[in-house]
Amino acid sequence: RKEYVDLYVNYMFNKSVQKPFEDFMQGFLRGCPARNWKMFLPEELQVLLQGHTTFDWHLLEKNVMYGGYRKSDQTIRNFWTVFHKLPEEKKKMFLAFLTGSDRITGYGPEHFRFCITDTQEENPDDSSPYASTCQLILFLPR
Repeated sequence: RKEYVDLYVNYMFNKSVQKPFEDFMQGFLRGCPARNWKMFLPEELQVLLQGHTTFDWHLLEKNVMYGGYRKSDQTIRNFWTVFHKLPEEKKKMFLAFLTGSDRITGYGPEHFRFCITDTQEENPDDSSPYASTCQLILFLPR
């Protein structure tokens, strides 16, 4: 019985997926040559490819730059008060709105910066916040 179970497990986890895995590995190596990624530990490679999944939101606040605002402006204080009260999932949704991804790139949270800029609308009540995902700018009306 043990031999049967061992052979069955080997088939299910190794033999049955061998061809699809070889195809995947060939494509992966074409896009990311082994000499470039072998220097990383598996955990480092995962972060590099997938990004960081846990965040220090206060560090994010600390790294923000402001355009047309000061950190002490009421709009900014209100923004961060509301932001820090959000549940984790909503904070990640904000990150996806701002960057196009709910993760921070492999450089690390301490290097992640974005800018909150005043839209300078004549009537800010008529506009909504919007983001430039390529430039990491949140346009926030007053």
